[in-house]
Amino acid sequence: MLTIAQKRFLCRECLRRATGRRARFLSTSPFRDQLKGGAKQRRINPGEGKPKRSKPKDTTNKNWELTVGIEIHAQLNTSHKLFSKAATSSNDPPNSHVALFDAALPGTQPVFQTETLIPALRAAIALGCTIHRRSAFDRKHYFHWDQPAGYQITQYYHPLAGDGFITLYDHDGIAPEDGEEVKVGINQIQMEQDTAKTLHQPPSTYLLDFNRVSHPLIEIITLPHIHHVATAAACVRKIQAILNSVGAAVLGMELGGLRADVNVSVRPRHQPGGRGVGAEYYGIGGLGQRTEIKNLSSFKAVEDAIKAERDRQISVLEAGGVIEGETRGWSLGSTETRKLRSKEGEVDYRYMPDPDLAPVVIGKDLVNFLKSSLPLLPDDHFRILTSPDCHYSLTSKDAKTLINLDDGDRVEYYKNVTDEVRRRLANSEGFGDNTQVSAKVGKTTGNWVLHELGGLLATSGTTWEENPVNEATLADILTPLSLKNITGTTAKHLLSLKIPPTDPRPVTQIILEDNLFLQPMPLDELRKLAEEVVRENEAMARKAREKRGEGKVSWFVGQMVRRGGGRVEAGVAEGVVKEVLGGLE
Repeated sequence: MLTIAQKRFLCRECLRRATGRRARFLSTSPFRDQLKGGAKQRRINPGEGKPKRSKPKDTTNKNWELTVGIEIHAQLNTSHKLFSKAATSSNDPPNSHVALFDAALPGTQPVFQTETLIPALRAAIALGCTIHRRSAFDRKHYFHWDQPAGYQITQYYHPLAGDGFITLYDHDGIAPEDGEEVKVGINQIQMEQDTAKTLHQPPSTYLLDFNRVSHPLIEIITLPHIHHVATAAACVRKIQAILNSVGAAVLGMELGGLRADVNVSVRPRHQPGGRGVGAEYYGIGGLGQRTEIKNLSSFKAVEDAIKAERDRQISVLEAGGVIEGETRGWSLGSTETRKLRSKEGEVDYRYMPDPDLAPVVIGKDLVNFLKSSLPLLPDDHFRILTSPDCHYSLTSKDAKTLINLDDGDRVEYYKNVTDEVRRRLANSEGFGDNTQVSAKVGKTTGNWVLHELGGLLATSGTTWEENPVNEATLADILTPLSLKNITGTTAKHLLSLKIPPTDPRPVTQIILEDNLFLQPMPLDELRKLAEEVVRENEAMARKAREKRGEGKVSWFVGQMVRRGGGRVEAGVAEGVVKEVLGGLE
């Protein structure tokens, strides 16, 4: 049970009144009038009343180049730990899944669980890496309370895979300066064990949960190919999406299943590059001294931490200082990174091959099987959903949203609904299977899955896993809508009956028994209705005529649809409204 002390809050104005200080009123006019007057004055004198702020010098873009490399630690999707049969669990009580080896009891030895290799290989293949036939485990020695053995088992000398890459596109959210795409190299992917989870109880108590010890991880190390903050965040997002799509790591940053360390450096833009100049990392020379920011747990943290460290380094260098190699930390809401410790060199970790673990030898047949059975990657989904040659024809924004929602389940739901509606329409008399019809169905279904269905789920507090509307039910609504047998208003009403479920009858039965089929209103009645709406809203009609605005016309159409009792087709009503308003085009 958590108890929070509550205190009375007293604003400064109330405090001033309580102390008996007299208030000075600059005006006795109503507050609303003061606001309107102030807005009018600002329109006349745009600069008046605004606080003058000094524009920050954009030294970042003009004089300095940012360079970022990323190390991503992702928990593999397995049922057992890396070196023991203990279960991997994030939700069970603390210290309830701890094998003897996890606790580093004397005499215990690691036993490599081969099942953990499969998701790691899927991740490496999806990221375009070369799978090394032989890899091995090493001990990385350091002392910390979350590492009971005094060392971490990782792959330093012979990692699982390497020489991969990831291509980031403009729809992934990269910086505009990077153009349409940027390719980020992946130096290596290695398997390693996780550490214990530390729970801090202020002021000075730290509790350890050993359930996380020896959770199987992969560490993905990118090359320092990133030069903009937005591109760094896009890279982490893209890698998380790829890992999720192949089932390698299903817990994302928001659930603590993925963490990022970023290596940040800056250098003068006029500084010559190449090997032998400046610092060198992974064969790329001419770089500035890097610092590492550890354990970033959200995409926003990645962006904010890189910005803060970039600005700190520029300030130090412009003041004549020197950047020290060190590990730094970041807290949410901070504006500056903080020093944790001086950066340990590789020799300090005293890497050595683990004598208790045999090398891991991977056969070509296993790699070929995993390649052939790999599911569609996010880029494949995106091309299918947005290509004009396919029958979905979604916008880039809608396609990206669908791919990223609900661990990929929503995009599969969308495709199943679209395919079912198209199949039903193809069997309908006079409704051929052509490209124009297919594109319209794909866009309509996308709008309903994202906005209409998504909106009702959000309003009712229903998660996607609890979604009561299966693919067939939504197809029952969208098929008559596409055939113009029901109106959009009726379709929304039918969906609302299912979230939350208030009518157990099938959709087709509701339409038939409640007589919801569209009975189009004759043109003369439509014209009378349009004239009535225009007459009642003459001011709005005058603005529509003067400004010839489509927004005003749509407003009148909406009024007609609401009054028409399901008999008004929006497309027909729009033409009638324009005619009544005086021939608007």
